[in-house]
Amino acid sequence: MNGVVLITGVSAAGKSTVAQALAERLPRSAHVRGDTFRRMVVNGRAEMTPDSADSAESVLQLQLRYRIAATVADMYFDAGFTPIVQDVIIGADLERFTKLVHSRPLHVVVLVPDPAAVELREEARAKTGYGNGWTIAQLDAVLREETPRIGLWLDTSRQKVEETVAEILSRMEEAKIPPDSRLT
Repeated sequence: MNGVVLITGVSAAGKSTVAQALAERLPRSAHVRGDTFRRMVVNGRAEMTPDSADSAESVLQLQLRYRIAATVADMYFDAGFTPIVQDVIIGADLERFTKLVHSRPLHVVVLVPDPAAVELREEARAKTGYGNGWTIAQLDAVLREETPRIGLWLDTSRQKVEETVAEILSRMEEAKIPPDSRLT
C-alpha cells in the first residue's frame, strides 16, 4: 500500500487500536499518534473543551497539533513509509487537515461506531477520553452532523479490530481523497 492514511473518529471509537493493527499489517509503516503532540506541551497547554472551543489559544494549539501530525506524516512518506495518522479530527477540521498533508495518495478513514459501542469501549479502556467536559453524545453529534462526508466511513460498532482492518484494506480506494485537494 502506498500513501498516507488518516484514521479519525470520536474518542474511544477504536482509532489507536485500528491504526496500530493496520500499521502492523503493512511492510513499511509508521503509526503517527496525534495526541502525542498535545501531551508534549508541558506548561501552558490549552485543552480543547466544550467551554474553550471558541478560545483562541485552544484553537491555535489544536491547529498546531494537526500541523505537526501532517508534517510528520509527510516526512515518513518521503522516507518510504506508509504513515498511519490517528487523531480526533472531526467537524470542519477534517477537511482542513487533508489540505495540511501534502503527500498523495491520502486516504481518510472515519470510524463511526454507535454511541452505545463507544460507551462500552470507553468503560473498558485505561485512559479516559471524556473527562475534559465532552460527552459521547456531543462528540458524536459533531461527527455525524458537522463533519464533511469525505473518505471511507465505517460503522465499527460490531466489528473486531481484525475485521475493521480487513475492511479498510479491501476498501482503501473508497478512502482516497482526490489529488487536487491540497494546499498549493
